[in-house]
Amino acid sequence: MKRNTWQREAVREALAEASGFVSAQTLHAQLRDAGTGIGLATVYRALADLAVEGEADSLQQEGESLYRACTPGSHHHHLICRNCGKTVEIEADAVESWARQVAYDNGFAEASHVVDLFGYCVDCFRMRKNK
Repeated sequence: MKRNTWQREAVREALAEASGFVSAQTLHAQLRDAGTGIGLATVYRALADLAVEGEADSLQQEGESLYRACTPGSHHHHLICRNCGKTVEIEADAVESWARQVAYDNGFAEASHVVDLFGYCVDCFRMRKNK
């Protein structure tokens, strides 16, 4: 575990206050506007560390890493709106069973997986439909 600096704590707090997934650049802009003086490279490092330690979820969208605060130690999946980024943590027992069975059938143990589902939330779907 990395040592907890004031910069890392500021990134953690900014991430916790964000709604949905956000980029390092977005968090950096918020922290800069708040007058913290934290550099972009520091934000990237802190987010990467938080993701490795299970305090943040990370996903790739259009070639960019996005991050979201999460509860450490809780395995979950996401349903993410393609338009507004609204994110819902979902249980996926069928996926868990499938992943274990596929790993077993192929001679693997302790396999891990990431499942994120993308679609449109109700509000964004209505907006798209009414255009």
